[in-house]
Amino acid sequence: MTKVLGVVGATLLFASTAFAADLPARAPLKAPPLIPVYNWTGFYIGGNAGGVWDTASVTDNFFGVSISDTRSGFIGGGQIGYNWQVSPQFVLGVEWMFDGTSISSGFGPVSDGLGNTFSASDKVSWLTTVTGRLGYAANNVLFYVKGGGGWVHDSVSATAVDNLGNVFTVNGSDTRGGWVVGGGIEYGITPNWTVRIDYQHLGLEDVTIGGPDNVTASRHFDMVMGGINYKF
Repeated sequence: MTKVLGVVGATLLFASTAFAADLPARAPLKAPPLIPVYNWTGFYIGGNAGGVWDTASVTDNFFGVSISDTRSGFIGGGQIGYNWQVSPQFVLGVEWMFDGTSISSGFGPVSDGLGNTFSASDKVSWLTTVTGRLGYAANNVLFYVKGGGGWVHDSVSATAVDNLGNVFTVNGSDTRGGWVVGGGIEYGITPNWTVRIDYQHLGLEDVTIGGPDNVTASRHFDMVMGGINYKF
């Protein structure tokens, strides 16, 4: 009986060994593929276009008459800047934008109730901004805020007619500065090309033009622009 059990055991051991030898070898474990991290660092140059809203007021300081208006128009131009990705999540940058506009405003004529009337016109030729940017990167998507300074070149013409029929005209052009805040979202479509949506609010200091019968112009701008950049 013992011999029979030994033969049976040896037969089972031989069969299990042969079966194990027929099994395919276990494939080595592979490391998961690395997900590439988008690189935002570098100089870039691009173009932009969109809409601009201009809220302006012109005040005749001699007659004490003020006119306000809000106009919308087209804005388009270009930008150049540099980004520095200080960590996988945070990006610092600086940018210069220069744009032309189609903004042109007409005011009045209005009366002060004493027979004096006042009218004015204003046209914006161009505006430019220089801003610092702070961004949060989610791989190839960048959310950013911005702030800095801006300058606008515009031309103002104002005419006042008093109740005796005397006409007073003031004309002038000026470049004046102010402050800028804004933000946007930028998307990297390739390692070198990005697209974005950008918003800026530009508030200007008041300017006074003319002599004894002078006028004061006040205004601010809101801009929403789409843009495309090439990153070097």
